Amino acid sequence: MALWSLSLLVVVVVAVVVLRESCFGASSHSMKYFYASISEPSQGQPYFVFVGYVDGQVFVHYDSHSRRMKPRVSWMEKVGKEDPEYWDRNTQMARAQEEMFRENLEILRSRYNQSEGLHIIQWMYGCELRRDRSKRGFMQFGYEGRTFLTFDKETLTWVAPDPLAQITQRKWDHIAGLNQRDKSYLENICIEWLEKHLSYGNETLLRREPPMVTMSSRSETEDGMETHICRVDGFYPREIDASWRRDGEECLVDTHHGFLAPNADGTYHYWLSIRIDPKERGRYRCHVEHDSLQEPLDLELKEPKSNLGLIIGCIVAALVLVCVISGTLIFFTSDKGSQTSDQGSNQVI
Repeated sequence: MALWSLSLLVVVVVAVVVLRESCFGASSHSMKYFYASISEPSQGQPYFVFVGYVDGQVFVHYDSHSRRMKPRVSWMEKVGKEDPEYWDRNTQMARAQEEMFRENLEILRSRYNQSEGLHIIQWMYGCELRRDRSKRGFMQFGYEGRTFLTFDKETLTWVAPDPLAQITQRKWDHIAGLNQRDKSYLENICIEWLEKHLSYGNETLLRREPPMVTMSSRSETEDGMETHICRVDGFYPREIDASWRRDGEECLVDTHHGFLAPNADGTYHYWLSIRIDPKERGRYRCHVEHDSLQEPLDLELKEPKSNLGLIIGCIVAALVLVCVISGTLIFFTSDKGSQTSDQGSNQVI
């Protein structure tokens, strides 16, 4: 998992924007926390931002301006009713992490012998319940837009690609019980809180929205071939299986895939295209499977009528690419969570 460029962190600090077989259904579910801190914010930007996501939906937010952990979805109000101390407790934890980030920025600036100016520190952690009921947990730390440390929970060690990061690696690996607590948080406490949040937001997070599938096509004047675009829109949950099939078999040759990206209403869209010989048009289908569908959809190809469909498809593809680039997130967090909170704590570098 790579950590991204410096310029993208500024986007995150200005406005952090987006990003299932378990006991909650057939799809996978995830909970992720992203932290980012910069040394010299400008134009009113906070120098510290913390955002929590469940299934790509922002549900909590904290920054150095408000200094309060706040809900970002209505269903999180249930948490405060069940646990009146939840928001105060997590606000205090976020404030402690904010100060730790400031300290870690100074430590790394000194370690890398850097002058004052813009420097960036990031952390990400989270967990996932997959379709096959397996669990996944991850942690990663970054500095200046590059991977600094990655936690390997199977070996209970930190992996340091940068020689200067090995100082922190050796320090953390030798703190008794720290890495085991990280592993326990990711595999147990994080999963428990993910399940709680899914139960709180079940009307939103566990809903099923069927995809709307449309087709467009055009003929290539140069060689007489045809390009067909299958667009799938408005579906939830995120996971979907869409493919081109030739005589019932998945066809990978001459197939191009777009990005799976979110819509403003929380649903998703996706597209895929294929280039074929018009004489074999009847052998191809756009095949779509989704949890909301009782049975798969198979759409046959139509004879091209104009170039408008392809033009629209290209515009959609371009918009999706822009959305993905502008929505890329820079990650930062830590762990050592307790049984009373869904957040982890963090360590001095």
